[in-house]
Amino acid sequence: MSKSKTKTDPLQIIVDEGNTIKFYGAKNKNGLFSNFYISPIKLKGKIWQTTEHYFQAQKFAGTVKEEQVRNASGPGIAFRLGRKKSNDYPLRSDWLKVKDDVMYEAIKAKFTQHDNLKKILLSTKNHKLIEHTKRDAYWGDGGDGKGKNMLGILLMKLRKELSEEIKKEEK
Repeated sequence: MSKSKTKTDPLQIIVDEGNTIKFYGAKNKNGLFSNFYISPIKLKGKIWQTTEHYFQAQKFAGTVKEEQVRNASGPGIAFRLGRKKSNDYPLRSDWLKVKDDVMYEAIKAKFTQHDNLKKILLSTKNHKLIEHTKRDAYWGDGGDGKGKNMLGILLMKLRKELSEEIKKEEK
């Protein structure tokens, strides 16, 4: 068990107290679960450098800004572009209704298109996955455990779905 925040191999899984796996940032412990972790995905006939690129771009689906976000040089820039709304490129009207589905679509692509990442996700078994950050109380735990942790919840949902698919294939 480790509580340190030192940078480590993002593919190495470190279990924290309470049988949890906490993550935040692509280069930190358990970094592969971060949307900033570089693992290109193919969705909508296009290559996206990270799940963050895809997620942020979908806020502006069908506009020039979608491509600007997709072509961002890194996930941090994609994040910042996705946060900038303007009169020319307003946030899509259904965003609040679809954002969880968009995130799930992105992480499903990430963990099904990269066998090594899929194996690691499945290896977490029944550990609770937590995006541990005070910067986000919706996708993360808010830093104090009181946040919604939607990214962790969606990762655990995907893990369960993939595990059930494997069990069906084994029968």
